[in-house]
Amino acid sequence: MTSLNAQDTFVPGRLQQMSTRIAFFIAGLGIAAWAPLVPYAKARAGLDEGTLGLLLLCLGVGSILAMPLAGILATRFGCRRVATGGTLLICAALPLLATVSSIPALIATLFMFGAGLGTVDSTVNLQAVIVERASGKNMMSGFHGLFSLGGIVGAAGVSALLGLGLTPLTAMLVVVVVLIAALFKCVPHMLPYGSESSGPAFAIPHGIVLFIGGMCFIVFLTEGAALDWSAVFLAQERGIDTAYAGLGYAAFALTMTAGRLMGDRIVRIVGATRIILFGGLLAAAGLFLATFAPSWEAALVGYALVGAGCSNIVPVLYTAVGKQTVMPESIAVPAITTLGYAGILAGPAVIGFVAHASSLSFAFGLMAVLLVAVAIGGKVLKV
Repeated sequence: MTSLNAQDTFVPGRLQQMSTRIAFFIAGLGIAAWAPLVPYAKARAGLDEGTLGLLLLCLGVGSILAMPLAGILATRFGCRRVATGGTLLICAALPLLATVSSIPALIATLFMFGAGLGTVDSTVNLQAVIVERASGKNMMSGFHGLFSLGGIVGAAGVSALLGLGLTPLTAMLVVVVVLIAALFKCVPHMLPYGSESSGPAFAIPHGIVLFIGGMCFIVFLTEGAALDWSAVFLAQERGIDTAYAGLGYAAFALTMTAGRLMGDRIVRIVGATRIILFGGLLAAAGLFLATFAPSWEAALVGYALVGAGCSNIVPVLYTAVGKQTVMPESIAVPAITTLGYAGILAGPAVIGFVAHASSLSFAFGLMAVLLVAVAIGGKVLKV
């Protein structure tokens, strides 16, 4: 079969821009719908923090393994088919995550869920690059803003459904219906081809690219911790009802979405270096507040500050990758993307191990220190 990557298949236009936004929404909704389920899965399977962290590692492994494979498949079969397959994997996994109670079943389901997420994330970012280039405009922040919007709908929506008394399975079936409806809306206008240029699926970063990748890892690790551990922390340490524990991630996602949607203007006014400096410090302060404040209301404010601080750091770091000359951009960007997603998907497992050895509060405090390191790194990087 010949590759479907010919640029002259057709030139992406407004319909492709619309489908890209919806696809990012699907990706955000899919991953965030899992956040309110974590305490239920933990209780149903009788897991401690260490075991839960190990299981979450399966999600990360599935996603990271799927990312380079999704890029290869998209080049061969097109973004449309690969994104559709990834979304269907997510739809199959979510009801299982709401019901399975044995550890082997959770391992298999989380791996499948992660593979679906990695496939969709990799493919929609590939399409976003092609569509943005064809438009001649800066559209990436808006695309990623739709991912964050999907996160808000997923976390807050599922929390609301659970709060109304619906079972986790029923709530996940509602999410699946929304995902399928969104998929039908965007699939006709997804790109039938993939990247117009070939390259390695993965490259080991070095030099300034490794430095930038490490900063991305920490920021994405923070997002992964908010996704996978905020609900557990609020329910376990602050006594919030399990049905509403997903509000921590919802607060995080809300401010991150607002920051991304206004990101281009903010960067122009403040400057890229200050975005990293002030953003890292704000996120660290918010995480300290969320972790050590005695009330769950203050913790929600803390998670909101973390989202605001982190919102524009990664876009600025991607801009810095485009300016460096140590590695070709076509190799450097996939490398730091893999490092970043390793943080958001595999990193929370490390949080679980640290929490098991000490406490969840200590693990969050350590992560806040890493965010301060990101702020200092912004001064060193001088983007």
